[in-house]
Amino acid sequence: MRVAMMTAGSRGDVAPFTGLGAGLVRAGHDVTLLTHDMFEPLTRGSGIRFHPLPVDPRAELHSERGQGLHRSGTGVGKLLRAMSMGRAVVGQFTDSLIEVARDSDVLVLSGVVAPLGCTVAEGLKLPSVGVNLQPMHATRAFAPPLATVRSLGPVGNRLAGHAVTALIEQIFTRAAPEARRRLRLPPLGVGAARRARERQGWPVLYGFSPQVVPRPADWRPGLDVVGYWWPHDVQDRLPAELEDFLAAGPAPVYVGLGSATVPDPDRLCGQVVQALRAAGLRGVIQRGWAGLSATGDDVLTIDDVPHSLLFPRTAAVVHHCGAGTTAAGLRAGVPAVPVPIQFDEMFWASRLTALGTAPYPLPLRRLTTQRLTDALIRATNDPVHRERARRVAARLAAEDAVGPVRALLQRIESGEPEARVP
Repeated sequence: MRVAMMTAGSRGDVAPFTGLGAGLVRAGHDVTLLTHDMFEPLTRGSGIRFHPLPVDPRAELHSERGQGLHRSGTGVGKLLRAMSMGRAVVGQFTDSLIEVARDSDVLVLSGVVAPLGCTVAEGLKLPSVGVNLQPMHATRAFAPPLATVRSLGPVGNRLAGHAVTALIEQIFTRAAPEARRRLRLPPLGVGAARRARERQGWPVLYGFSPQVVPRPADWRPGLDVVGYWWPHDVQDRLPAELEDFLAAGPAPVYVGLGSATVPDPDRLCGQVVQALRAAGLRGVIQRGWAGLSATGDDVLTIDDVPHSLLFPRTAAVVHHCGAGTTAAGLRAGVPAVPVPIQFDEMFWASRLTALGTAPYPLPLRRLTTQRLTDALIRATNDPVHRERARRVAARLAAEDAVGPVRALLQRIESGEPEARVP
């Protein structure tokens, strides 16, 4: 089948789909990944075709509007600011979505583009599948990860989940109706369209492990937790400078914030280096979108490298708890020091703590040199964290998250009615 995968956002919103797409290519599908131009290098050697989306997400995060996220002290406040950012740019995606969809047999849509992508699928009479990296359907089991980690009780959790869904849909209240008009579809609100898909059992596959987040018992049929889609690795070896550093002493601690930005990267780097030295540890600091950097015989600053190659050779990973970096740390079987910043990151930090692979979350807004030192000592000296991390990694290694997607596409291709919900 000609499969169009569509996603938008940061590197963590894109990288898992390079692995999923490569797996589908190996199964004989013709796969096109539609996302921001800056991520084209992530697909090289995978067999995936690439089609660029407009908008530079890194530039957006570093803009005045993006830096405004740091002025919000609550999850809901940050979500509202992010909604405003998304609403300002999402209409620019429509032309590319329609162009790629016209030459496709099925659309595979990440949660961040699903309302617009489903409109395109409906207009072109194509089947579609949802692929989400975070829990996005309301449940009694936990509060909506994008807004809060604190449980509101079973009823409160579910009501809050529906409220967050309605908020997110506000991003598309201009773009989706305009796409409906262009595709000659009858007027229908974004929320009404979603409710119609839910009643029809629109299939959504969640790309995280049930070992980390079990499937909530109150989710409807058609919502399945299938495991992690591991990114396609463009490189098969680490840079020579990094190899030399790793060989020169004990396993270092990785420190990186991925695609997240911070208000004062120089101050944060100073705290990180002081904490590493106070704990008697060496460090590898990934520059990332925050622009982190430090120098010294006991620290090395690096650009992007495959987590799958570096993380297993570290003593621990200090990270922002984006869904992708959280998964990579668990896959490597090493302890973590979670430093969540915003959105669903506190949710993943709490999952690491519950699994026993991390001592406790250390939110960036509460980070001090002493608190980071204490967390590093706990993570690297307590054998329980490493042992539990290894057990989780062994279970993850046995999962095949591409298989369920491949099976669903096969059912769609064979014409099974329940698999062809647009």
